Order: sequence, then C-alpha cells, then structure tokens
Amino acid sequence: MKVLKFGGTSVGTVDSIKSVLEIVKSSYDRGEKPLVVLSAMSGVTNLLTQMAENAAQRKSFAEDIKLLEEKHFEVVKQLIAIKYQNPVYTKLKLMLNELEEILQGVYALQELSLQSKDLIISYGERFSNYMVSKIMEQYIPESIYVDASHYMKTDSNFGNAHLNEELTTQLINSLKHTHADKLMFVTGFIGSNEEGRVTTLGRGGSDYTAAIFGSILGASVIEIWTDVNGMLTADPRIVKKAFSLPVLSYTEAMELSYFGAKVIYPPTMIPAFMKRIPIAIRNTFEPEFPGTIIQFESDCSQYPIKGISSISDVSIINLSGSGMIGKSGFSGRLFTLLAREQINVILITQSSSEHSITFAVNPSDAEKALKLIATEFELELQANKLVMPEVEKDLSVLAIVGENMKRTPGMSGRLFAALGRNGINVRAIAQGSSEFNISVIIAKEDLAKALNAVHDAFFAELKKTLHVFNLGTGNIGSTLFKQLAKQHDFLLDKNDLEIKVVGVANSRKMLFDKNGINLETWKEDLEANGQVSDLAAFVETMKSMNLPNCVFIDNTASKLPAKYYEEIFKSNISIVTCNKIANSGDYATYKLLHDTARRHGVDFFYETNVGAGLPIVRVLKDLMLSGDRILKIEAILSGTISYIFNNFVGEASFYDVVKKAQELGYTEPDPRDDLGGVDFMRKMLILARDAGYVVEAEDVELEQILPESCAAAASVDEFYAELLKADSFFNELKEKAAAQNKVIRYIGKLEEGKVSISMQMVDETHPFYSLSGSDNIISFTTERYKERPLVVKGPGAGAEVTAAGVFADLVNVGAK
Repeated sequence: MKVLKFGGTSVGTVDSIKSVLEIVKSSYDRGEKPLVVLSAMSGVTNLLTQMAENAAQRKSFAEDIKLLEEKHFEVVKQLIAIKYQNPVYTKLKLMLNELEEILQGVYALQELSLQSKDLIISYGERFSNYMVSKIMEQYIPESIYVDASHYMKTDSNFGNAHLNEELTTQLINSLKHTHADKLMFVTGFIGSNEEGRVTTLGRGGSDYTAAIFGSILGASVIEIWTDVNGMLTADPRIVKKAFSLPVLSYTEAMELSYFGAKVIYPPTMIPAFMKRIPIAIRNTFEPEFPGTIIQFESDCSQYPIKGISSISDVSIINLSGSGMIGKSGFSGRLFTLLAREQINVILITQSSSEHSITFAVNPSDAEKALKLIATEFELELQANKLVMPEVEKDLSVLAIVGENMKRTPGMSGRLFAALGRNGINVRAIAQGSSEFNISVIIAKEDLAKALNAVHDAFFAELKKTLHVFNLGTGNIGSTLFKQLAKQHDFLLDKNDLEIKVVGVANSRKMLFDKNGINLETWKEDLEANGQVSDLAAFVETMKSMNLPNCVFIDNTASKLPAKYYEEIFKSNISIVTCNKIANSGDYATYKLLHDTARRHGVDFFYETNVGAGLPIVRVLKDLMLSGDRILKIEAILSGTISYIFNNFVGEASFYDVVKKAQELGYTEPDPRDDLGGVDFMRKMLILARDAGYVVEAEDVELEQILPESCAAAASVDEFYAELLKADSFFNELKEKAAAQNKVIRYIGKLEEGKVSISMQMVDETHPFYSLSGSDNIISFTTERYKERPLVVKGPGAGAEVTAAGVFADLVNVGAK
C-alpha cells in the first residue's frame, strides 16, 4: 500500500480537489491500496486561529463562522450530486455548531488555553477529510472518513504533542485490520491524549501523520502532494533557474529543509527514515511530473551539490573574551542556558583559539538571548573576562547541501569565489564534519544576489546570466544590441550564457528592467518609458538593484563615465568599455582603476580601446602572462590615417584623398581630429602601460603629419584651403617614397619604454608595406617572436567591428 498526503493548497479550491480525486482514483484503480491524509483547506487553519483569538478578546467571530460554512458548502454544492448533498450538509453543520459552542465558551471565559486552541483548529482537518471522503464515495463506495485523533495517541503537550508510539501502533494496526477493504481519508495534524482530549502535532503535523501511518503499515512509498514539482535546487521565487531534484537522500532533504526549504518538515521524515520508506514529493497540479524521491541513499548526481537553501532573516550574537580560552564546559553552559529557555540556535561557529563563539538565532529570540547571557555570565562580564555581546540584525543564512561535497575538492573555494566576485561579505561560516553542508551568514539585502550567483557557480551546465547596464546608444551601442539579439539563442545553446540588458541610458533618457529590456524594441521603450537621464542616478540604481554578475558597458566617448569607474569596481561590478579616456588619462588614474578592479575580483576589459575588434590588448596580456618579454611594438592604429596613406598613391593628391575619406565617413567632421595623431597617441599610451611601463601623454614623441598652417586653420573650410596649398609638401613625400620603392606609413613604436609616433617610409620587407584600405596592423617583437614578429592585422574602425569587440569582451566577463 501507499500513503498519499495532500496539503492545504491541494484541497484549497473546487478545481484542486478535482485533481486530488483523479490522483486518488488512479492509484486505487491500479490496486495500490492508498491511504489518504488531508490537511485543512488552504487558509482554514489560519482562519480558525484568528477566530479563537478573537473569541478570547470578546470580538465577534460570527462572520468567520459564516465564511467557513460558505467555503465548505460551496465545494459540496459543486462536487456532490444533489441527491447526496443533504446528509453532508447536516454533518458539516453539526461540526460547525460544535465549533461555535467551543468558541462561545472561550468568549465567555475570555481565556484561550492551548488545549482549547488545539480543539478549535482540529476542525479544519475534520471538515476537509469528511467532505472529500463523501465526494469520493460517489465514485468509490468503500471510501470512509477516519478521525486520526482516535488513533494518534500523544502526551498532553498541547500545540506540539509527542507521540505515544506503542499505543499508536496498536490502534493503527487495529484500524487497518477492521477496514482492510476501505479507502480511508485520515485527518492529518491531530491526535489525542490518554483522556481523549484533542492535541495537535505542531509544524508539519499532517506530513507527520502520513509518515506515522506509512511506517506502521509498511507502506511502499509515502507521497507528499503539494503545489511545487518536488524539492528544487533553490527557492524558485528568488532563483528563476531553480529546477527539481529527482533524488535526495534523507540527510540531504533534512539539511535543505532545516535551512528553509518549506516543502517538507524534517521531523516528519524520521518515521520513514527509520523504516527506509521512500518519500515522494509530487505536484497536485502537475501529476505527470515525477517530482522528487527522498530515499535512504543519494544518487550519483552530475552536480557537486544538491541544492542551495536559506533562512532569510536571522540575527547573530558574538560572545568573546579571554575567559573562554581553555574553560572546560563553557559552551555547554551557554547552549544549555539557551535550550532551557526554548531559544533555537540555528548555526554555531567557534574560533580555533576558543576566544569567541558566534551563533545565529531567530530575530525574535535575540534580545531575550542577550539578557540571559548578561545574567548568566554577570561575573565574567564584570571582570572583563567576557565582552558584552551585541546583536547583529538584518542577516540571512545561505547553505549549500549535498553528499557529493564530501568527495569533491574545492567546494568552499567555489562558494566563496562566487560570493566574493559579487561583493558579498561573509559574516560567519559553519561546516559540519560530515561535509554535507557549508553555511554562511550574509547581509539580508544580499540574499537574492547570493542565491543566484551561487546557483550559477555550482550548476555549471545551466545558463550563466550576465546583467548588463549599457551607457551610450549611438552607432556602437545600437549595433551591439542588434548583435546581442541576433546571437541570443546561439549563446544559450552553445555557450550556456544568457545576457540580459537590464539598464540602458543615453544623454536624454534611461530605462531599467531587472527581467531584461527587449532588444528588438529598446529604442521605443526607452523613449516611451524612460526617465530623464542622470549618470549619477544611473550608477546608483545599478548598485541598488544588487543583481549578480553585473557588467557596466561604457559605449560613449564622454569624459564623465570614467569618473565613476572606481565606484563601480568597488561595488563589485565589471566594466567593459570602448571609451579610451580612463586608460589614457594620467597614469595614476590608470593604475588606481586596474588595482581596484583586481582587488575586488572583477573584470576591466577594453579591447576596443586600441584596435576596435582586433585582439590586440588580449594578445599583449597573454604574451606577458605566459612569461614572454616585449622587445618592441610597432603599430598603425588609426584606420583613418591608414586609409589616407594607402590611397595616397599615383596621381591622387593628399587633398583629394582626405576629402574622399571624409565623404566615406572615415574621419571626424574635422579631419584634423584624426590627422593630429592624438587618438593614435592614446592607443599607444595604453599599450605601453599594459606592457608594464609608467608613461604619461607628454612622454610620447608625436610627429605631426600636417604642416603648421593646416593645423592652425580657423575652420574646416580654411583647413582644406591650406591643405590644397600644401600639395607640394605631400607630393614631395610621395615621390620620394616612390623613388625608393617604399610607401608612407604613420607608425607608432614602443621600445625600451619609449613611445613615439612618426611618418616613416617602409619597403616590401616591412610587415606594414602591404597594408590596404583602412586596416590596422600591429607587430609584436618579443623574446619568443624575435626573428619573425607576431603580427595582428584587420579592420580597425567601424561600428560593426567595434561593437563586436565590446561583445567579445562581454562574453569573457567572469570566464577566468
């Protein structure tokens, strides 16, 4: 036989009761001989409790009685044929009258004892089980109602009664013997003492009833039917990626339940544990889903842990002082004191020096615990052998659980790396010698971020999520959004990576959505729903959203965002940027930002600072990380200048080539912004610094391309007029190069810590000779690449390649 237990949500409505009936009928038809345990209808126990308390305060409970009657009568009306309804109405009405009489007594006495309260709330299970048994009787005539208070015998600890196992075993065996052919609907949660007074079994009482009946009757399985698909890897309300666990051991399930998983209450599993009876957690509303099997032994899971559980609100007390060191029995004295006063200690950790003990309690018990400690250890406190402890509030416990942890090295490292990378400070740590559980105490405000970050870290086969805040929606930003939208499915399928753009801003508007902004309609959404843009507010909102794995993308050319980089790094948010200003300003700022990112364990990626989509910065860093030594770097890092000199051949004049470059969009509105070499200089400055040299902008030797008359022109039109006059100057250069079978190149060079940028003439033996179009090229001469330098060549400008470079940096965030 099997035991089927249904919780309050499973019998909460007409539709849910229909589902229960189908599940029970299917089991009965398969010959599984089910015994059914039901809780009260959803919300009824709370309503009965409220009625009892109102009666004790002489408040009216008439409306609640009426509500209770309507709730149950509506089910009878909907699910029982008219000709069978009256006897059921009559029986329910009699029970309601009994309840009302008891409440009248409480009202008259203005006293609510635990015994009276147990009797009052027991009616919830009585109503539901009697009603559902009568509904089922229409389909299975053998259905009967069983009041478990006649068979679950307990002591007189009302509110949380303890079972008399020997007497209960005799009575349940007798019940089964006399009703062997019946389909029994048994009230959960309630029992009775030796005098026959109704008691309740405390938290998880209906599950406990099911476990007791199952263990005594030798059930093949105990099925707990609820409103979720078994036990999940984490709380699905917080971690959207949480998924159902097919198998758990009793130990794993108890650990997860203790730390907040509400699907099952640990003590309810003990009777099944003792008899090695599997417990199945199933979903009433999705009965085809297999759910979770809790059994004696765990399975061989592909994951290092089984789940992540949490307690959202705890307080900790830290007791410290020299009076604890070597003091035999100190811990026993402390925790005996707390146990005597019914204060539950959630977690304990003690320093190896025995100088301090930290323990977590429910916030409601914290002040009481503090007063007890002050009284018990008064002499030690007065003698300064102990420091008066303080309560730390607004904390949470996060625990990772799983039997595989014992056989898998690096569990602690992975946990703390995930927390540290996301800037989550750990206040206390506890790990049992069984290694089934590692628990940490963190700030309550960080719990959601921590659960998601740790879930991503341990369930590697799942999709990792990056939460992106993008600043700048010009050519590069908008192109990046197109690329992200296009590659979304590919990243999910091939890289197990989901990128959610949760914040967007430009100079006019900003928009946030923690669930992700639609990259197909972002422009319209930003315009219609965005608030007035404010960079400081954008950064503050990004921080306050407190999401895991955050990335700030700076797709602007503005000086303002760089002022916030340090603050962003300190908030444990990575930065990806195509904006060169932060890295090419003064060296002190460059070093500060890189040190801050490293210290906070986040990424600072800026590949597009130097070569748009070309892998230049990454190649340089990889060469240095592998122990190679940079001897010389030569580069052409201006797509505009590259285009101009590549096309300044034959009959073409310099004036015509520059004019054409501007028409094609290769230059800024004022071509001198490109031809002046400042942008090129910034790129070489970044390379020099990444190569390990302390270089300021003024240290770079920058040879001007343009004659002074062109550079000093008052307007763009005047610039072109002066450029036309300078034709002979440029033609002379071109002719000189042609005569020597060379070409003109504007080359940056880093050698022995010195940076220079100058016009040079190179022949066909030089790697830059055959450069074409607007390509960039860079040559690394190193100890390993001394005879034949390592050359990187390709497009160095354009929205598509620059956005692609930002994209590449983004997908590498957190990869190391």
